[in-house]
Amino acid sequence: MEHNQDYEVIIVGGSYAGLSAALALGRALRRVLVIDAGAPCNRNTPQSHNFITHDGTPPAVIGQIARSQVWFYQTVQWKEGHVSALAQTEAGFLATLESGETFSAAKVLLATGVKDLLPDIPGFAESWGISVLHCPYCHGYEVRGRNTAILANGAMALEMAKLIRHWTGKLQLLTDGPSTIPEADRAVLETNGIKVTEKRISRIEHQAGHLDGIVFDDGSRLALEVMYARVPLAQQLDVAGQLGCALNPAGLITVDDMRQTSVPGLYAAGDNSIQARSVAAAAGAGNFAGAAINRQLIEEHFLATGRMDG
Repeated sequence: MEHNQDYEVIIVGGSYAGLSAALALGRALRRVLVIDAGAPCNRNTPQSHNFITHDGTPPAVIGQIARSQVWFYQTVQWKEGHVSALAQTEAGFLATLESGETFSAAKVLLATGVKDLLPDIPGFAESWGISVLHCPYCHGYEVRGRNTAILANGAMALEMAKLIRHWTGKLQLLTDGPSTIPEADRAVLETNGIKVTEKRISRIEHQAGHLDGIVFDDGSRLALEVMYARVPLAQQLDVAGQLGCALNPAGLITVDDMRQTSVPGLYAAGDNSIQARSVAAAAGAGNFAGAAINRQLIEEHFLATGRMDG
């Protein structure tokens, strides 16, 4: 196993949160390594929206611009690869890549995003991020007024319907099987003209990710242009199992006001630790995390040298 030089900070994940943190740390003269596997969760999305100065820009273009700006700072280095293990050491943390290479640092920022656990419905994955959507703030304007469905069941169905109804009145709800929507909620949906269909979905018909319709198990077909869905998620790295990192009930990493996890020296920013999944939110969280990590390193240096603020 090849061990590489020590860094002050390792950032696992080189998308919007990771690059934003790397920019802040590079400007703070920190020796930083960004490790990235090159598979952001929005890689299928044609355009990113609701991010000031970049509204309508393809996510890949935003990433390219960000990388070119971050690499200006010579103390920031980049490594392509997938982190398979992360362990605590006396001096901080040791990151092991699938290649067997290891890298060590005093602090680690997890900017790993999350894995969307997509349902096993033919056509769903191909349409995810294009016409099967998770966020009306990211995509709702572009598909406003279109023939739309929501894939949801249970207690979340009414909340999703109320939200999406703001962007379109052509709305119905698909439960993909027997409804578990509370009766009172279902009555509210029906009062607002939102039909609930309990048929099982057989497949999604689409053209290059753009919906044509939904085919149900009974052979019937629903013409459709847009579908919203909230899917379960999982962490990219098993930080709970490997490090004992606390997760909240939604499976997101728990962080404090400084974006530090329950493991001292381990920070998290972006989709892995915030409910609002957007490029803007990830970039903001990464920027703050970079500054917070730098501040902690400064404090530790002053303690080690016996000096005090003031």
